[in-house]
Amino acid sequence: MSKKAANTEPLVSVLIPAYNCEAYIEDAIMSIVDQTYKTLEIIVIDDGSTDATWEIITKLAATDARIRPLRNKVNLRIVGTLNHGVTESKGKYIARMDGDDIREKTSIEKQVAFLEKNPECVVVGGAIDVCDGDMNVLNHRDYPLDDKAVRAKMFRFNPFAHPAVVIRRTAFENEAYELNWAEDYDIWFRLGNIGTLANLPMTVLRLRTHLASVSQSKISYQENLTLYIRLKAVFEYGYKMTTGDKLYFAAQLGSKWLIPARFRFWLFNKLRSKKS
Repeated sequence: MSKKAANTEPLVSVLIPAYNCEAYIEDAIMSIVDQTYKTLEIIVIDDGSTDATWEIITKLAATDARIRPLRNKVNLRIVGTLNHGVTESKGKYIARMDGDDIREKTSIEKQVAFLEKNPECVVVGGAIDVCDGDMNVLNHRDYPLDDKAVRAKMFRFNPFAHPAVVIRRTAFENEAYELNWAEDYDIWFRLGNIGTLANLPMTVLRLRTHLASVSQSKISYQENLTLYIRLKAVFEYGYKMTTGDKLYFAAQLGSKWLIPARFRFWLFNKLRSKKS
């Protein structure tokens, strides 16, 4: 009788921070459980929720040994929670996911295959469908595909949807998340100094938007951090703005005094998105 072939698929650590998302967390976790890529550890970290989030996480963990439920003793917010998850992770790759979104079934399989074929790449994301609270698709958002295209847009908008990325674990050897509520935009610039950046042309995630989501509740704060990060990229990380980037930066800065934050957010997303 021949021996069963050993599983040679690299382990992927999926990090899911969760805070008061009892209405959505089960669907989010199950979208990872149901991935076509099975060599996963699913690290779900409850950041001090006051609702039933923790109870739902532990219930699901009892049904699948790949789910590792962790709970912060105090609320660490997103940066502390993600860095805790990175420290706990054992995988060759780290996949991000939020507690209120839905991953497409083949997304991790396709992203891991891309990273395996492109060892110089440190981050790969993909396109997303932007949805309302009930997961009805509002619009579709594509992202720049190859390294050159990503870098050409980095000073104009965030070139990745954070919960849609898979990151090479070695990229975190000398890096960690910083700056709550804009931690992803900041780290892309730093990881871009380590290796190449890419997105797949396929839709990898359905992003849920609702009043409690960060994009809705932290608009002005996020925008201020975005401008700050662009300056950090130039003066600390060694990036250079084109003339167009500088004009865009000045226009965005000026618009803060002329246009209400929520209208700017709506307009920006309208320009970035297309109807599905």
